[in-house]
Amino acid sequence: MARPSKTAAIDYAAPHELTHGLLERAACPAELPFVLVRDADKKGLRLRVTKAGGKHWQFETRIKGKLFTRALGEWPAVSIDAAKVEAHRLRGLTEAGTDPRELERQQQTEQAAAIEAAAAKEAQQAQQKAAQALTVGEVWKDYLEKRRPFWGDLHYRDHLDKASPGGVPSKRRGASDKLTKPGPLAELMPLPLIDLDQAKIEAWAANEGKTRPSSARLAWRLLTVFLTWCAEQPEYSALLPHRNPAKTKKAREALGKANVKYDVLQKNQLSAWFTAVQKIQNPTISAFLQVLLLTGARLNEVQTMRWEDVNTQWKGLSINDKMEGTREVPLTPYVEKLITALPRRNAYVFASARVLDMSEKNIERRQAKAAKRGKPAPVGEVLETSETGYISEPNTPHTRACRTVGIEGLTLHGLRRSFASLCEWLDIPGGVSAQIQGHAPQGVREQNYIRRPLDLLRVHHEKIEAWILEQAGIKFDPKAKPGKLHAVAA
Repeated sequence: MARPSKTAAIDYAAPHELTHGLLERAACPAELPFVLVRDADKKGLRLRVTKAGGKHWQFETRIKGKLFTRALGEWPAVSIDAAKVEAHRLRGLTEAGTDPRELERQQQTEQAAAIEAAAAKEAQQAQQKAAQALTVGEVWKDYLEKRRPFWGDLHYRDHLDKASPGGVPSKRRGASDKLTKPGPLAELMPLPLIDLDQAKIEAWAANEGKTRPSSARLAWRLLTVFLTWCAEQPEYSALLPHRNPAKTKKAREALGKANVKYDVLQKNQLSAWFTAVQKIQNPTISAFLQVLLLTGARLNEVQTMRWEDVNTQWKGLSINDKMEGTREVPLTPYVEKLITALPRRNAYVFASARVLDMSEKNIERRQAKAAKRGKPAPVGEVLETSETGYISEPNTPHTRACRTVGIEGLTLHGLRRSFASLCEWLDIPGGVSAQIQGHAPQGVREQNYIRRPLDLLRVHHEKIEAWILEQAGIKFDPKAKPGKLHAVAA
């Protein structure tokens, strides 16, 4: 068959052997919107020529009876050979019953999934890298924030103190010119959590156990619970070994065991103790120590007692209990007398305000300290309060009072032990003194059957108080009306 002349008119109704010259000559008649130049070689391939002169490749066929058309690009940007290759590919798919659009959607989905997976893997690697850089201190801070609602103030303060870096002015009375020491856990805080292994904790325990074993034992217990919590958190669990690295025999042995405390007031020492304590010049501290003994309460439970916790109408005290949150104990007559005689300086019963001894010699000493710390120098009488608003641990005045009467080694917690021990002289059920002191009930009967109301506790508690005062030689009429609460200007 002879090749048609280059100047011959194109028959758009018939297929053609596509050449560059043919496509260049193709033009749309004025009376038509477009014409199609069909390829004789690849069925379905054609060039669409518009009246405006545009020339675009198309592929058209049917898939399961439905028309399928695909644009392949503009000629001559897409060459004849390239168009034929694509048409051949599409023909193969459609004849096999595959819709190219579905195939492309599937490929796009797979590609997007691959990109997403790659991004996720990259993010995970970045997260792992960041997690591996997390220090013990950073995770410790997160731990304290999340667990704070479940803790009491004292337990929370223990966590702060044991991890404290130190280096701040001491708040202890008479030691304001000294700086605090780092807490036992301070040296572990800068370490990456992932590096906190058994060997490091054992070395830490061996070092701390030599200088401050009691404080280190508490710090070790806090650290053990902290690491258990970390192992339960998805973001930290991968940074720790399967077994808690703090729970080792070697670490426990390095810190030693706490010695059992035996400091307790004997019955024959009560008179001397009360005499010495009642001579303490600060009436708040004097009353505080006596209430501590007569209630058997914990130190911080009495320290943080507020005026709103004192119910003089129903003779009760509401105490912040570390076990139950709060517990109600009787307001016994002598304790009521001590409390109601105190001035109401702020919200706390045992407020911290005190008048300083401002003798000439003492003024010079305090002025020197103030100048060293860059604070105004005190002049004349000064009313000093603590940051908390209630008295700090009055160890010094108590120790001094005990020493004057020959009672050595009696701690403030020893007064709580004394209450429990002195109750043994009376025919008092053991569960009564335990309930007053806030100890967890022991035994099935105490835990599940016995429920003592406040009035029943009062019967026994007043008996305990009266007996202690009798042994101390204190003459007190429980029927006498106690003094009224009165406020003073701070």
